[in-house]
Amino acid sequence: MAKTTIKDKKIFVLDTSVILYAHDSILNFAEHDVGIPITVLEELDTFKKGNDTKNFEAREFTRLLDKLAEGKMLQNWNPLNGKSKGQFKVLMEMNSEVDAHKVFGERKNDHSILNAALTLKQNEKKRQVILISKDINLRLKAKSLDLPAEDYETGKIKNVSTLHTGKYEVDVSSDSIDHLFRMGSIDRKEVLGRKKGIANSYYILKSEKNSVLSHYNAVEKTIDKVDKMPIYGVKPRNAEQTFAIHAMLNPDIKLVSINGVAGTGKTLLALASALEQRRNFKQIYLARPIVPLSNKDIGYLPGDIKSKLNPYMEPLWDNLKFIQNQFKESDKEFRNITEMVNQEKLMITPLAYIRGRSLSNIFFIVDEAQNLTPHEIKTIITRAGENTKIIFTGDIYQIDTPYLDSQSNGLSYLIDRIQGHPMYAHITLEKGERSELANIANELL
Repeated sequence: MAKTTIKDKKIFVLDTSVILYAHDSILNFAEHDVGIPITVLEELDTFKKGNDTKNFEAREFTRLLDKLAEGKMLQNWNPLNGKSKGQFKVLMEMNSEVDAHKVFGERKNDHSILNAALTLKQNEKKRQVILISKDINLRLKAKSLDLPAEDYETGKIKNVSTLHTGKYEVDVSSDSIDHLFRMGSIDRKEVLGRKKGIANSYYILKSEKNSVLSHYNAVEKTIDKVDKMPIYGVKPRNAEQTFAIHAMLNPDIKLVSINGVAGTGKTLLALASALEQRRNFKQIYLARPIVPLSNKDIGYLPGDIKSKLNPYMEPLWDNLKFIQNQFKESDKEFRNITEMVNQEKLMITPLAYIRGRSLSNIFFIVDEAQNLTPHEIKTIITRAGENTKIIFTGDIYQIDTPYLDSQSNGLSYLIDRIQGHPMYAHITLEKGERSELANIANELL
């Protein structure tokens, strides 16, 4: 194998958004070199305080850089850890022939980062210099200045259209379906043949006469019949909803993800499943990440902390009220929900308030999980203690944060990486059940 020459080695310049996405990103560029503009370090300093993941990433990167820089001068090229790694340095010079501040008519940090990369390109004429940023606008500005720019690709799903949906349709004989109806299960080979199958996948088995819903039990190596069943007053309206309920009620499945567009019933089914199993868990947590309006901190909103958070939590309360309204006020089920909220057995809260807690004996629902990074997803799951079940719901195409997309968000990452594990199940909900009008909007607008 030919040895990599200096000319072949690229120089990647990292934007602040990349480091806030993954603090160890500096180590993920193989044998190539990495430049960190001094402006990035200044921006990271403003993020170091706080309890959000971006604050954690900023602090961890600072510690990592401090360790790498021990006994070294940062304005010089220094080796990264590992024999196959390249070098790094902090980019201090910003005297490029093309001044981004003047070109775009404004002095701002993004333009200083561009100037640092442009200066490096000017000084390293024999090497390719590439700006790496999660910020699409910054990448476009870079390209307009003839500076190559790319997204940070590590952990990114190459093709979300091929993501595991959790459901398959299989043609089988009438005898196989009859056997499944009679016995409740059938040997895997009768349905899958030589195919291994993915653990906890769901199947719609069809013959000329009839069909049946089923689940692949990878431990027993059987295809088991799945029955439609109402949960706390909520009835499944299609096969995918039936599969989602089965996964959330199955005690052997500790981690479930549900993907689907608005109105498919993701949050409603998760909450109803939690209420159905309320006696099996100490508490039910229903949480969602706060995505500030116009990317401004919630401190910009009027009122106390409760008033600031209410608009973000209201959709979750709407789902709870919908379930409660399936019953009369005099019904036990109606009163149970009110008591659970009052006694904090059921808590609807921002996700930031959950981080750091020990999640033992908890049914934990994370709504809008597509707005989380892969690291945030991992952090949540690693908090799980004994008898905890975690449900992630979201729509991978409905991203509300500026530095994530359908390929790089945490929900897509989870579906891609954990599929096939016997403790995990995923189902994609395809049919909107909110109303005929909502379905028209999803399909035509």
